[in-house]
Amino acid sequence: CKVTGKCGSVLVRLIPAPRGTGIVSAPVPKKLLQMAGVEDCYTCATGQTATLGNFAKACFKAIARTYTYLSPDLWAPVTATLNPYQEHSDFLAKDSKRPVQTQQED
Repeated sequence: CKVTGKCGSVLVRLIPAPRGTGIVSAPVPKKLLQMAGVEDCYTCATGQTATLGNFAKACFKAIARTYTYLSPDLWAPVTATLNPYQEHSDFLAKDSKRPVQTQQED
């Protein structure tokens, strides 16, 4: 998902990129993204990006907001359970052996 970080007038937006793209960014956020372990990312920055302190802080805040997302390696382990048909197949088999009663017309 797209995330943003803001510091002063600088707004940095991190956009996911396809695998193999690499980090498409200015040098300051590129170094921060590499240190954070991001492999593929587009960035969009607006505001007075020449103030490197605010630019770096805005990028850091955007990276910090990505930690609210759970990646698959952080998911809790789930044990596989039987679906209801497999779980209650014995009970369902008993009911199917009963003869079906038909109404007789007089």
